Amino acid sequence: MECYECAREGAAAAAVAVCRECGAAVCLRHVRTEETEILKPAGLGKVTSDQSARRLTCPVCRRAEATA
Repeated sequence: MECYECAREGAAAAAVAVCRECGAAVCLRHVRTEETEILKPAGLGKVTSDQSARRLTCPVCRRAEATA
């Protein structure tokens, strides 16, 4: 699979991830990585996990989230 963003630019690069929001395949240059807390239901409240989760998005979805 090739990177969607690179294909739009007229280039070709192997995809290494899939955007969790839109499903587009992205290469190392275009993937946006961030850590996020995981909340689990526990009794009457929620508990935050000790370990962070990884969240991968494409540049388009990342920009959309930043402006929301």
